[in-house]
Amino acid sequence: MGLTATATDYTWFQDLFPDLAEAYCFTLVRDLPPSEVLARLGGKAEPSLTGTEAIVEAAFDLLDRPDSARQLIAMTTVGDWTLLIEPIGYLGVTEERALPASAGTRWVSHFVNINGVSTFLWAEDTVNRLTFEPEVPDQRWGTTPDELLDAMHHSGFQFGDEISDTADYLGVEAAFALAEHLTGVHITPEILRDTAFVCGSAEIR
Repeated sequence: MGLTATATDYTWFQDLFPDLAEAYCFTLVRDLPPSEVLARLGGKAEPSLTGTEAIVEAAFDLLDRPDSARQLIAMTTVGDWTLLIEPIGYLGVTEERALPASAGTRWVSHFVNINGVSTFLWAEDTVNRLTFEPEVPDQRWGTTPDELLDAMHHSGFQFGDEISDTADYLGVEAAFALAEHLTGVHITPEILRDTAFVCGSAEIR
């Protein structure tokens, strides 16, 4: 797959969707429908919701329930892929959940929380091929930690010897670009704003 997307293609994300950008997990799963992905995560169905504003609100409502330890998962199909969005969630990058769920498919996920902690995960058929923190791309693990180095540079990740005082580093945006390189799926503002998401929830454990 050719190198196309860069961090600058996703600078709109934090400007247009600040509530979601504050804490999220985006996951793309190849050739599995939303119902199957949810089942693999041990989830159950929730009411459908349109747009990310609604799913962010629902995610907080779910988490605020006194008896709840469940995470909202909003899903839609984009070509051959299922897109999962977890506002304030992290199941997509939790290896003990994501790796088994990736059986027979490709799983690409990136996460940021409100404290700025971030993770990128690429799995193939239960195998962790690459995991790293987008803010620290020099430190990578997985079975093929260096396979995407060219793509990581192209996407806009800054490695230790490249950082300058004036660098405009876009770690979140570079994660979107690298996910696009691995999946061919270009996330747009329209997808986030206008989609009627199939929703579910899964237990946090």
